[in-house]
Amino acid sequence: MLFDMDGTLVDSERLWDVALAELAETYGGSLSVQARRAMVGTGMADSMRILHDDLGQPHRDPETSAAWINVRILELFRSGLQWRPGAVALLGAVRAARIPTALVTSSGRALVEIALDTLGRDSFDVVVCGDEVEATKPHPEPYLTAARLLDVPIGRCVAIEDSAIGVASAVAAGAAVLAVPAEVPLAPRDGVHLLESLLAADLELLAALLARPGT
Repeated sequence: MLFDMDGTLVDSERLWDVALAELAETYGGSLSVQARRAMVGTGMADSMRILHDDLGQPHRDPETSAAWINVRILELFRSGLQWRPGAVALLGAVRAARIPTALVTSSGRALVEIALDTLGRDSFDVVVCGDEVEATKPHPEPYLTAARLLDVPIGRCVAIEDSAIGVASAVAAGAAVLAVPAEVPLAPRDGVHLLESLLAADLELLAALLARPGT
């Protein structure tokens, strides 16, 4: 099992909303809804470029902006994270069944370490962070790396995602994909099973996804 983090297991996108809006304000502007949606699922560098372009300030240094965001989002994560509906039960069922499990996120290791206080450090056999791979989502590398570290063929893995960029990464890697949109609606896509909430997901569904032709 390969779980995305932000928006999939925990309701952290609202915290990113706060940090990004505050950064835009320090630059004398406001972040548009369209730009914020385009950031969902992206790595930090891409998100900062989107923010700068949206503000009409493409000259700004993405690394400087990322450093500001990293400090603020760490503060917000320490204030507490809330689980997405159904996430605790599904993750618990997966672990009880002793299914090899990875967390595959575009967030950096420092942030993930704080999130693991909520998620549980024994909830995953492997954790793949966005700053520990050469190419982030939508590139398939994060999911391929997780499957390799789990020593499980990617074709025998189910990836659970909430964003179009994350879904693209998992599909490109060759995993079966369960998509549960959070912040941004997802269009139907071949090979991707859409659910409104993880409350409707269970081990039987995950097994059925792997049993589909081509998986």
